[in-house]
This record gives sequence, structure tokens and C-alpha cells, in this order.
Amino acid sequence: MADASTSQPTLDHALALTDPAHKQRPRDDALLRDKEQAILALAQLHRDHHDAPALAQVVKDSRPLVEHLAKAKTAKLVRTLLDYFSDIPGSTQVQIDATRESADWAKADKRIFLKQNLETRLVALYIDSQNYKDALALITSLLRELKKLDDKMILTEVHLLESRVHHALANLPRAKAALTSARTAANAIYCPPLLQAQLDMQSGVLHAEDKDYKTAYSYFFEAFEGFSSQDSSSAVPALKYMLLCKIMLSLADDVAAIVAGKQAQRYAGKEVDAMKAVAKAHEERSLGQFEQVLRERKQELSDDPIIRNHLAALYDTLLEQNLLRVVEPYSSVEISYVAEQVKQPVRDVETKLSQMILDKVFHGILDQGAGCLVVFDEPEIDKTYDATLETIGHVSQVVDQLFQRTRTAVI
Repeated sequence: MADASTSQPTLDHALALTDPAHKQRPRDDALLRDKEQAILALAQLHRDHHDAPALAQVVKDSRPLVEHLAKAKTAKLVRTLLDYFSDIPGSTQVQIDATRESADWAKADKRIFLKQNLETRLVALYIDSQNYKDALALITSLLRELKKLDDKMILTEVHLLESRVHHALANLPRAKAALTSARTAANAIYCPPLLQAQLDMQSGVLHAEDKDYKTAYSYFFEAFEGFSSQDSSSAVPALKYMLLCKIMLSLADDVAAIVAGKQAQRYAGKEVDAMKAVAKAHEERSLGQFEQVLRERKQELSDDPIIRNHLAALYDTLLEQNLLRVVEPYSSVEISYVAEQVKQPVRDVETKLSQMILDKVFHGILDQGAGCLVVFDEPEIDKTYDATLETIGHVSQVVDQLFQRTRTAVI
């Protein structure tokens, strides 16, 4: 970091941009280049000091400079300044405001490409802050513009963001439709590796929602390789989701093999260790150990909504397996005893047992008066009804064919 003596000229150059007289000065490429470097140095200074409001002010004050720059260079400078917010913790709202103001400025200055780029970035920020209403409104507006311009690259990004929004809102049919639109647009152009990896990641997420963990793993593997080849930080979530798929498929040995791989070792750390701990708890079918991992690794597991949702299903499966193991030897057993064995509240155990009976995991009733679970023997399946329905179906087909022949003969 520059000290005060070296940073002062940088500050002077940056502040000179707000001089009202600078617009009348003749264009000088060297001067513009110096001012651009001064703006970036000042922005980096505020980034290093985690001063988000001051960085936002730099973004605003840099606008007079970009009036004299080429549009491509303008877009790069603005994006670079906004990227600095990602290194400042807790700056999401300031970043949203700065991005929205920059998009409005680009629209007023008729910089259409930059406006669309900034609005796409703004949609991603809305999603991260769970502001899905504004995200969908902006997506609708963007899609209307992009379809007229036929810009396949940004169209792919916006459809991908649309899929993420609908997935977050648990609207899976529309999430899949948006992802299909994104892939269709991507097939018409050269798709950069990072964007392709993001498409694969979203495909994996949606297949996992359908419990198709084998296909989801394939997509997550492709996404992991794509992110890893670009040294993207998104490689870690992709690796976590790969391990999650193997855990959900009860393939704990595969988890150890993946983690031990050369490519995965680059990303070893708390995130991967948390998934290894989950795999071990699941392999041992230990409900207590599983709960302990969730408590101790909350940041790595529960704070990720995708991991959290699937681990909730995994927890439910583990609880069911533990309950079956306890009640299997008995024809009648006290619910309090079952709860004691699995170390869960009586009410939760009672609710789960009721659900298992309704789902026909086993046959029985809950005698709440006596506080007992009564387990019945597996009933023999009477095939008479199935055979009768099949016979009626065949008779119906014969009658329909005879009716068609009768109509043909009459005609």
C-alpha cells in the first residue's frame, strides 16, 4: 500500500477530475491515461481500507473522465471500479446503489451496452441480497431489450440469472425453462469457459432438486473443471456439490477418493472438511454425530441454501433409518423409549412415526392414550383386485374394437 507521500499526487489527480474546467481542456491521451490510473489507485486505496461509501463516491466522480474515453475502455473502467466492492465485507447495499446509479447514468448517456452490462450485474446483486421481486422486474425489462438486439451473450447471462431467481422461489418448471433458453442462446455463440461452467452448475442444481444425483454429479464435475481451469473461487462450491451428490447416493468411499485427488487437493480447507465430516456421519448412520457436524460447521453447511436443503432431506432419511432400527424388533414399543434411543424430542419422534405410517414405510398405529407404537406384520398382498382390473381393461379393448367394426360395416 502506498504511503501518504506517494498517495498524495494520486489523490490530487483524482480530485482534479471534478474540476468544472476540465471539460474545456484539449484532449490529451497521456493526460487521460494518467487520470485513469489515478482513479484506479484511489479506488484501490479505499478498497484496501474497506471504505465502501468512499469507493462509491470515486465511481460517481469518475464519470466526467469517461466522457472522453472510448466506450470499450469506459465499460472496462466502470466494471473494474465496481469489482472492488466484492473485496469489502458488508458492502452489498452500497454496491447495489452504486451499480444502479451507474446504470442510470449509462442510460442517460446512451451507452446501451454498458447499461445492459450493469443491469445484468445488478440482477446478480439483487439475487445475492434475496431481493427477488426487483430482480424479476429488471430481468423482464432486460429480456425485452436483448431480444430486439439479439445479443446472445448477455441474453445467455440474463436467462441464467432468471433460472437462479425461479429456483430460489421454488418455481422449478420456470427455472428449467429459463435454463433451457440460456443453453439455446449459448449454443449460437462461442460460450466463454466461466459462463459454460455457470450453466453446468445451474444444471446440476436443478437435477439435484429432482433427486437425480447421478446426473447432477456429472454437471457439477464439468462445472468444477471449468471453474478450476479459470482459477475461479466458484470451484469450491462446485466441489462441495460433487461431494454432496456422492453422500446422497450413499457412496462415502467415493467422497474420500475425490478429496484425495490431485485437482481437489488445491481446494482443501474448511469447506471440504465439512463435507467429509458429513460423509463420515452418514456412513456410520449416526444421527447424533450428524447433528454435531451441522452445529460445528454451520458456516460451511447451513449458510449455503443448496447444501442446507439437501442435508435437511439427508437428516430426515437418517432419522427414519434410526427409527426403523429401533422399532424393528418390537410389536409394541413406548414412544418415549424410541425417542430416548434416537436422542430426539418425543413430539418430533411421534410426528415422524406418523409420517412413516402414512407413507407405508411400515404398518402400524400410534396408541396415544398408552403412548405406544403398535407395529403390525406386513400384510399379504391380495392380487385378485389387480387381476380383475386387468381383465376389465382387456374386455374394454375388445368392446371398443367390436364397436369400430360395427360402424365400418354400417357405413
